[in-house]
Amino acid sequence: LPLLLKATLLRLASGSYHPFYNGFYYNHIMNDNGDEQDKVDYFSGSKLVVEASRDPVYSYNGANVTLPCRYRYEPDLGPKRKIRIKWSKLRDDYTKEQDVMVAIGKTYVAFGDFKGRAHIRKAGEASWHEASLLISDVRLKDDGKYRCEVIDGLEDESDVVDLRLQGIVFPYQPPRGQYRLNFHEAEQVCQDQGAILANFNQLFQAWSEGLDWCNAGWLADGTVQYPIRLPRKPCGGVHLAPGIRSYGPRHRHLHRFDAFCFSSALKGEVFYLDRLAGMTLEEAKQSCQDAGAEIARVGQLYSAWKFAGLDRCNAGWLADGSVRYPIVTPRANCGPAEPGVRSFGFPRKGRFGVFCYRER
Repeated sequence: LPLLLKATLLRLASGSYHPFYNGFYYNHIMNDNGDEQDKVDYFSGSKLVVEASRDPVYSYNGANVTLPCRYRYEPDLGPKRKIRIKWSKLRDDYTKEQDVMVAIGKTYVAFGDFKGRAHIRKAGEASWHEASLLISDVRLKDDGKYRCEVIDGLEDESDVVDLRLQGIVFPYQPPRGQYRLNFHEAEQVCQDQGAILANFNQLFQAWSEGLDWCNAGWLADGTVQYPIRLPRKPCGGVHLAPGIRSYGPRHRHLHRFDAFCFSSALKGEVFYLDRLAGMTLEEAKQSCQDAGAEIARVGQLYSAWKFAGLDRCNAGWLADGSVRYPIVTPRANCGPAEPGVRSFGFPRKGRFGVFCYRER
C-alpha cells in the first residue's frame, strides 16, 4: 500500500480520529453517562425533524422576544440521549455571523453580547420538544436571521427564524455637509444618534412606507444605496422605475457618502422645553439636565415621532447641534404637506427650544 494510505488506515484504527466535527466531538463524553446507552447506534431509524417559525418575528428595542423553534422524532421511539441545541445569528446570505448560545441538557452557554440575555424556553407540547430562544432586552443589532440547530449524535437538522425590529430609517448627514462619511464614520454617527446603520431590508421597508431620498448612503453590509419613490432626473433619471438605487459595495475607507440609520421604539420619552427668549445649544443641554433628562439624539426624535406620535411645530436643539421638529399632522406654517421630521440644519447661532430624552 502507498505510504499515505497506510498512515490513514493506522489513524482510523487508533480510535483517535473523529470523522465529523462542528463544535462538539460526538462520542460518549458528551452523553449523560458511561453505560450501555452510549453504545447505541447513532442512527436508530427515527428521523429528527426541526420546525421554526415560517413568519418573521417582530419586536422592538428593549423588549423581550421569543424565536419559536421545536423538534421531534418521526417515529418517536422513546427516550433519547441528551441533544444539543445551537443558535447562531446569520448574515443575509445565510452564512454564520456569530454564535448566540449552545445548550446541552440543562447546561447552556451564551456568547458575546448575548450573555445574560439568551435562554432556551423550557415548556413544550406533548409531541414536540422545545428549542425556542428567548432574548431579553432586545437591542438594535439583534435584528436579523437566526439558525436553530438541533444535534443528536451525527444527526443535525436546522431551520431559520427571521427577527425584525419595528423601527424607522432616517438619512443622516454630519454638520460639515453631504458625502463626508466613510463606512466606519457612518457606523459611528448612527451610533452617536442612538441608532445603527440600516440594513437593506430595513431600507426597503422604509421605501415601501414612502421614504424618498436622493442622496446615497451607507448600509450595514458596506453597500451604498438610496430609495426613490418619484423618479426624477438628478436621482437616476426619469425613465427608471421607483425603487432602491444601488452603487453596490464601496471601499469602506476611501469612499464617502451619507448614512442611513435605523432606530427602534424608545424605552423612555422625548419632550420639549423652551424659554421665552429661546436658548443657545449649551443652555439647551443644561435645561434638559435640570429636568432630569439629557438632550435628545436625532434617532430618539425620529422614534418619538414614529412610535409615540410626537407632534411639535416648534424647532428644538438636538445633541448633534442640529435643530429639528416633528410633524405628525401637517398644517399651515409647519413645513411641507407631508408628515415628517423637519430640519433647520446646524445653525451656528440662534436661540431655540430643545428636545430632551428621559428614561422611564
